[in-house]
Amino acid sequence: MSDPYSVLARITTTRPDPRPAGERCEMCAEPILDRHQHVVDTTARSLMCVCRGCYLLFTDPGAELRYRAVPDRYLALPGLALGRGRWEELEIPVGLAFLFRNSTLGRMLAFYPGPAGATESELPLEAWGAVCADNPVLGVLADDVEALLVRMPEHGSGDATCFLVPIDACYELVGQLRLLWRGFDGGQEARRFVDDFFADVATRCGGAP
Repeated sequence: MSDPYSVLARITTTRPDPRPAGERCEMCAEPILDRHQHVVDTTARSLMCVCRGCYLLFTDPGAELRYRAVPDRYLALPGLALGRGRWEELEIPVGLAFLFRNSTLGRMLAFYPGPAGATESELPLEAWGAVCADNPVLGVLADDVEALLVRMPEHGSGDATCFLVPIDACYELVGQLRLLWRGFDGGQEARRFVDDFFADVATRCGGAP
């Protein structure tokens, strides 16, 4: 039985050249649609746009592979115990961020959006351990390909709005905010986009926006 890498090698050596214009799979160069699937390069910590065939090569969650297919799972986490005090202990300087575990580094990473894109915030291990102890459901997060998306209340106390989402959705959020960002706090258009984005995520989870 062929492994995914030998299959990709055969595809790469037989692909047509020159390539016609348009977006193409970053593994085999087949044409892909505007809405397509992704795999994560866990070593480079980057997303790759791929066709359906290449995507399916990396869907086995138990395989030890450099590339991992990004699933399409959205889960609402309304009971997550993550209030303002716990958030401040995580030392994330803003109220909007996504967190995921990188298997190559062997630790959780946190990123928050801004005018320059995604900024990494190093998580204090003890503080994150306390969050996990309070919320065992976080154990279902798949390494590298799924993230905890968090939005803290803008004013006052209360728990955060939290979702489990595919990692490519988080980078979509960051990329769009980078384009819309105005001034110090992002501006009204960026805030409206965040509102719409979270409403769409809630719908994908099967809940009301």
